[in-house]
Amino acid sequence: MTDQADPETAFLEQLGQRVRTMRGLRGMSRKVLAKVSGISERYIAQLESGKGNVSIVLLRRVSGAMGAHLEDLIPADEPTTDWPVIRDLVRNATPNQIAQAKDVLAGRGHGPFQNYMSFSGIALIGLRGAGKSTLGKLLADKIGWSFVELNKEIEQHNGLSVAEIIALYGQEGFRRMEQAALNGLLGRKEPIVLATGGGIVSEPVTFDRVLSSFYTIWLKAKPEEHMARVRRQGDLRPMADDRSAMQELRTILLSREPLYSRASAIVDTAGLSKDKAAAQLVGAVSRVLNTNAQAFGLRSAAS
Repeated sequence: MTDQADPETAFLEQLGQRVRTMRGLRGMSRKVLAKVSGISERYIAQLESGKGNVSIVLLRRVSGAMGAHLEDLIPADEPTTDWPVIRDLVRNATPNQIAQAKDVLAGRGHGPFQNYMSFSGIALIGLRGAGKSTLGKLLADKIGWSFVELNKEIEQHNGLSVAEIIALYGQEGFRRMEQAALNGLLGRKEPIVLATGGGIVSEPVTFDRVLSSFYTIWLKAKPEEHMARVRRQGDLRPMADDRSAMQELRTILLSREPLYSRASAIVDTAGLSKDKAAAQLVGAVSRVLNTNAQAFGLRSAAS
């Protein structure tokens, strides 16, 4: 006898963990996933616990409901943490770009790739209720930059609310619009303070563009504070009327933390007043602002 887990059981457990993590990245409760996929909430719970031997057809419905690639749910050893970004870039590349990439990977050249490592401002990431809008506006006012909320930019461009976009086009359609809106902002060639949606980390290419173009700050707080702030705003989307809302929020945060932690800096707003949190944010960005302000003819953080 051996204590080692049977390979099939281990596979199902890893599959369940991947489904739960992807659901958390997308910010979806089990109830919402069940409704969109047409699969019972009880069955999804079994799947996530590693007890559901799901068919490939049902797994395809689950991945489609989350706007994810089916292979993202299949346990596998991925070569690097950047693999999802590389994979999605290759999916959308032209034959000429693929040929150039092959040459670079084979050590035959450096190819004329576009460099995104230009400073485009400050981006704030984190869950809803982190203070991205409130603190972002305060920071923008202090340094004389424009403040942009990415979700509002998406709504303005498409003439629909975020909820309407997701209802009509699904998660995948919304993420395409999110990427297009971000590219439009970067095309303006002016530094901004950007408040992103909490789920932007679920789209590898879009999030990589944020990390490489902005000095990114994760605004962090305790789950209880996130929930209290969201309740005060009167918005529990997508956890409205869910009795397990707090547990769902913890699942979302746990799933996204490894990605949020890739930010350039972290500002923990737990227990802080608005003014103290704003002061922490200014302190976190002062060095990069002082470095880049002169190039743009803008005020530094100390101004």
